[in-house]
Amino acid sequence: MTLPDKCFILANPKGKSWDLANLINERLKNRKPSFEINPINIKTFRVGEDKPKIENNVREGWCFYIADSNENPSDWFTRIALINQALHISGAEKIINVLPHMFYSRQDRKDESRVPISARIVADIISDHADHVITLDVHAPQIQGFYDIPFDSLPSLGTVAGYLERHYPSLLEDDLVIVSPDAGGGKRAESFARILNNPNLAIGHKTRANGKKENKIEKMRFPEEVVKNKNVLMIDDLGDSYGTFCEGADALRELGARKIYGYTTHAFFTNGYNLVLKKLDTLFIGDTIKQPYRNQKIPKSAKNLITIPFGPLLSEAIYRTSVGASMSDLWDKKIFE
Repeated sequence: MTLPDKCFILANPKGKSWDLANLINERLKNRKPSFEINPINIKTFRVGEDKPKIENNVREGWCFYIADSNENPSDWFTRIALINQALHISGAEKIINVLPHMFYSRQDRKDESRVPISARIVADIISDHADHVITLDVHAPQIQGFYDIPFDSLPSLGTVAGYLERHYPSLLEDDLVIVSPDAGGGKRAESFARILNNPNLAIGHKTRANGKKENKIEKMRFPEEVVKNKNVLMIDDLGDSYGTFCEGADALRELGARKIYGYTTHAFFTNGYNLVLKKLDTLFIGDTIKQPYRNQKIPKSAKNLITIPFGPLLSEAIYRTSVGASMSDLWDKKIFE
C-alpha cells in the first residue's frame, strides 16, 4: 500500500462537526504536516436538494470526511452519498468516512414484514465510493459484514475508563457495580468491568408490555444481592429517550442501590433532559452528538451532565490509518486528552 503525501480532513463549516474536524486536524498536523483542513460547503436549493462543493483540490490525496451526527438521519445519509461521489470524481486517492455516530445501525435485520434492512442499504451506498469507514461504538457490530470495505468500530470504553480514572477517581471505588440495563449490552458491560479490573457486574432483564411502543418497558429486574448498598454505573451505547435508564434507576433504587451513575456514547435525549438527570446522580455522555441535539434546551440545573471527548481517539485512529499502523490496541487504549 502506498502511503499518502497529502491528507485532508473534510467537514461542513456550517455544521456541528466543524469544530471536531479542526480539533482532529490540529492534533494530526503536529505529527504529520501533510494533514490539512478542507471545507465542504453545502448549498441547499429552495426545493430542499443539497449540492456539496469541496473547496480545495483533493486529487491524489487521502480524504477523511467527518460526518455531522447532529444532522437529520436522512440528510446525513444523503450527504455522505453525494460527498463520497464528489470526492471520487475529483480524483481522491482514498475516501475514508469518519462517522462519529452511525445512523440506521439499529435496523440491521428484517424484524417485520415489508420493511427494509436499512443498515444494509447504508452499507451498499457507502461501499460504492468510499474505501474505509471509521466509527465509534456501532450499535450492531455484525453490520460490518454488510461492508465490502474495511470497517473499524472503535470501542469507547477505554477512553471512558481513562477519563474517569483521571477526573473522577472516587467514583471507581471497590463497591462500584457495572450494570447493563439488558442482556444485549452484557458483553459491553463485561468489557468495561475488565478494563477497570472490577469484578462487580450486574445484567438487567427487561420485559415489554404487549402493544406498548418502543422504549416503553414494563419491568426491569436486577440481582438484588449484587446491587444492594452499592454504587452502580449503568452503561449503554445509545441514549434515545433514556426510558430504559429511567426505569433502571427506579429498579436499582428500590433494590437499595446508593448512588446511580450512567454512561452512553451517543446521547440524543429525544424525550428531553429533565427526567433522566433527576433519576441519576451523574450522567456521562460522549461528544459524538453535540448538545443540544436539534431544538432541545439543556436545563441550567444540569450540572450532573458530563461530556467525555472522543476527538483524541478519532484523531489517533485517523493517524494510524494514514501511516498504515495497527488499530487493534486502540480497543482498550485510554486516549482522552
